[in-house]
Amino acid sequence: MPEQSQTPLDILRKDIAEIQRDMDKVRTDVRLSSLRDEVEDLDMEISGLSKRVDDLRSRGYAFGKAMETRAADLAQRWSTVRPTVMVQISSQGRQLEAELPGVESKLAHLAGISSNVALARPYCNQVRAEVDGLQGRAESVINSIKGMYDTLQSELGTFKQGLQEVDWMLKQLAEATFQLLPTEAGVMAVKTVWAPTGKEEKDDPEGVLFLTDQRILFEQKEEIATKKVLFITTEKKKVQELKFEFPVVLVEEVRTSKLGTFKNEDHLDLMLGSGAPYRSVHVHIWQDAARWQGLINRAKARDFEQDRAVAVDQAAVEKVKNAPTVCPACHAAITQTVLRGQDTIVCEYCGTVIRL
Repeated sequence: MPEQSQTPLDILRKDIAEIQRDMDKVRTDVRLSSLRDEVEDLDMEISGLSKRVDDLRSRGYAFGKAMETRAADLAQRWSTVRPTVMVQISSQGRQLEAELPGVESKLAHLAGISSNVALARPYCNQVRAEVDGLQGRAESVINSIKGMYDTLQSELGTFKQGLQEVDWMLKQLAEATFQLLPTEAGVMAVKTVWAPTGKEEKDDPEGVLFLTDQRILFEQKEEIATKKVLFITTEKKKVQELKFEFPVVLVEEVRTSKLGTFKNEDHLDLMLGSGAPYRSVHVHIWQDAARWQGLINRAKARDFEQDRAVAVDQAAVEKVKNAPTVCPACHAAITQTVLRGQDTIVCEYCGTVIRL
């Protein structure tokens, strides 16, 4: 059955209903509600930055020595700009709200004459223009006031993201089946799939890839189906174990790639030198691969030592410097990498345990 065509009255009522819906948004925008909410959020987030940084320090995060200064700087800058923002919200809001009753009155009058198409149609167009004009002025004010702090808000977002990443890494380290060496500290961690064959397969182990200032480690951490009925998993078990670890100095090259159907998956190939458990390692990570490439290269170059907020025990540094280069039992050369924090090394030829 063909759809019945709309009458001029139907079209008018539809237009009026649309104006009334738009007016609901105008009422909110005119009161600058979004700006007031943003200011409250910024107050809470910025005032809590120093405490968040202190919490990360207490849990062992040793790097980002400028974090405390950055948190204090954001708080100081916000305390400077906030009073001006509040004055503008108050004064501009009053001016916009003063226009609201006039537009509300015209909209009410339009509803009252809506049954008369000839009279209401031109008036509807006029009210439409009034509502659009007030909406435009409200948006202009909002954008102008947001421009007073949008740079600071953007910097806060970047800083918060960094804090969240560190927080997640520390949680993973606290839950890990392994322990870091004394004076070793975590740099970054990321959700990862390790592809032992060099190409990701369905059942490859999932877990967390850790980068410290001395090592790269991968811990499998996932639930694996142990029983299925008609292809539906009915029983699972949690698997958590360290799959590999090696000194970061053994990384000879880091290659990045974008894989997947839409080329939106980040992958790393780590080419390893003598002494590593594998010749190469391929991982699919849930962060930007180029960023991890930079982090690994920085760790290999010991660049993070310059960004330490917690100083390294110099006794541990000297212990590594003075580590023997020859086994006292069989006199074979010790070629393995000695990491800061190790108490012993084992001769790979005769098995003698050598205390440092």
